[in-house]
Amino acid sequence: MFAAVDLGSNSFRLHIGHQVDNRMRIVKSAREQVRLAAGLDARNVLSDDAIDDAVRALRGFRDILAQYRLLAVRVVATNTYRIANNADELLRRTQEAIGYPIEVISGEEEGRLIYMGVAHEVARPQEPRLVIDIGGGSTEVIVGRGSEIRAVESFSIGTQPHSTAFFRDGQIDARSFANAILAARARFDGASELFPRESWQAVYGSSGTMRAINEVIAVNGLGDGGMSLAGLKTLEQVLVRCGHVDRFVLPGVKKERVPAMLGGLAILLGAMQELRVGRVIAIDAGLRLGALCDMELRAHRHDRRDESIAAFLRRLGVDEQRAGRTAALALYLHAQLGADAQYQRYLDWASRLHDVGHVISHSGAHKHGAYIVEHADLPGFSTTEQAIMAQLVLGQKGNLKKIKDALGDLEFARAQLALRLAVLIVHARIDDPAPALTVRMKTRIEITIGKQLNERYPMFAQALEKEKDSWGDVNMPVAIAVA
Repeated sequence: MFAAVDLGSNSFRLHIGHQVDNRMRIVKSAREQVRLAAGLDARNVLSDDAIDDAVRALRGFRDILAQYRLLAVRVVATNTYRIANNADELLRRTQEAIGYPIEVISGEEEGRLIYMGVAHEVARPQEPRLVIDIGGGSTEVIVGRGSEIRAVESFSIGTQPHSTAFFRDGQIDARSFANAILAARARFDGASELFPRESWQAVYGSSGTMRAINEVIAVNGLGDGGMSLAGLKTLEQVLVRCGHVDRFVLPGVKKERVPAMLGGLAILLGAMQELRVGRVIAIDAGLRLGALCDMELRAHRHDRRDESIAAFLRRLGVDEQRAGRTAALALYLHAQLGADAQYQRYLDWASRLHDVGHVISHSGAHKHGAYIVEHADLPGFSTTEQAIMAQLVLGQKGNLKKIKDALGDLEFARAQLALRLAVLIVHARIDDPAPALTVRMKTRIEITIGKQLNERYPMFAQALEKEKDSWGDVNMPVAIAVA
């Protein structure tokens, strides 16, 4: 059984499910209307009250999670966590509240998980489709065929800031609506080139706002009763006639969701006009279902992060054999140090990526590589995971003062030591798959090198002496012995 928690800009949601006959069966759902994005000020600083609300909601989720025997839990955070200037405090307090690590994912990764959820629910393997998800702080647009994603883009436009900007104090009029739609169109300008009309046949709307709009139109028989341009424009006219969000009393949507629906409707109309979409199908699937499906795949050793690394290396023309040898050596040495399972994965990926900086320049390649790894579009990875891998790539050689703070984490330090030694071995062209080298890290680092290895590769022995100085510079003494 798996659990996925989505920390959105409007609401926090939880799904618990398990796989039955190749379908993910949801056994428990929960939702808290936190409206996190509404707590951002003009400088994108999140208020203490907003953080307190988030903490209270996640303590409740923690109690729910404790009632189930779970194989894995994945907590993903989206746009507000990405843009808040005090995101470190938000992350620290909310992680303590829920009791699990929180992954701050990129907009592109959010889009990929959304598409995975829709593809799982629709289950039409040959259907070319477009998926639009309008969230509280961002909008994701994805095109693909069946389970294959062809393109994904995250647009910095969401229901909460759009409602606040164009419908101040809940006031609604025709001019404001026209301006809100026009502003949305400007955000999606050029999107038709990324998502050409001939690349999809069906269009799905996966967010809660989409489902709320669809419900209001269907229940009240507005327009043709569906999410066509006609139905959406009719809903717009109804809202304009109401004049204020508090006077919108049609069945199908809870009163507290009307402001989000208002901004979402303007965004949706703008997106549909720019993408040349005539009708959207609302679907109860998206990020949480995608995260559940992704966890189920990982549990069966089909981790798309491994595929992502391999595809990235091929795209950059990196020597995959050399990358694989570096990774094998790093993991061999890491095991001697008492490997942490999670850092073992980080080390494997970072080792395979350690050479990517050479596509820019051989001079300072580790610095170029760190930037590439941190900012590359790597499907399946969170921003936190990429930041850890980037630090390992940065610290693969040279002085260690640049990553001194990260070395305060013993697990990171072990992984960094293993990678640095593996890079030295590969650079020295030592062909033995398990060279006569042992390493320990307790109160000091202890490296023992075989006598024959020491004599046959004097340059490697010299490099180890320099390594001793590098670790000494960050107050981590090294003892080297020949046996």
